[in-house]
Amino acid sequence: MMTIWGRLTSINVAKAVWAARELGLQFERIDVGGPYGGLDTPEYGALNPNRRIPTLDDDGYILWESNSIVRYLAARYGAAGTLWPADPRARGLSDRWLDWQATSFGPAMGPAFVGLVRTPEAQRNPQAIASSVEQVGRLLLLLEGVFADGRTFIAGESFTMGDIAVGCAVDRWFLLPVERPETPALAAWHQRVASRPAAQGILGQPLQ
Repeated sequence: MMTIWGRLTSINVAKAVWAARELGLQFERIDVGGPYGGLDTPEYGALNPNRRIPTLDDDGYILWESNSIVRYLAARYGAAGTLWPADPRARGLSDRWLDWQATSFGPAMGPAFVGLVRTPEAQRNPQAIASSVEQVGRLLLLLEGVFADGRTFIAGESFTMGDIAVGCAVDRWFLLPVERPETPALAAWHQRVASRPAAQGILGQPLQ
């Protein structure tokens, strides 16, 4: 039995759920975190001492950190050449985007997301939000350059785990009420991944 703990409005939970759906896995998802609470219970702390989401329970195998969960699911359950490319070099091209999302895009996006979504207007830091928007704008142009060569997905012509991590992050950013640079190639890729059956009900979630 597989269980994914976490609310679907979390970008990190969305990554894990999307990966599981792409692989055709049967799983139960339990709402915790945000308005659902539950992260401070002894039971959840025993699963994940960080008390964050998501947490995966795969028949007793416990794993947390969203990109680690995506990698694990892709490696364990993905057929060769699907989410987890069989060739190490092809896999590296996909895998780097999970790290890029966690170390570059995510931190750049954080101040604007928290400021605009989770902070009352009177308490917002306009300078921090503006700096965040500027930083993400540069990263969007980087992504635009990646797709400007006509590639279909982020690591080439096949949909892989890299598309999931970056797809969830870009989707959230596109929902924020901020000015963005023109990125038609990136927008076309976003539309391609958002139209996948496994992405339905995951992308486009209300911002929380």
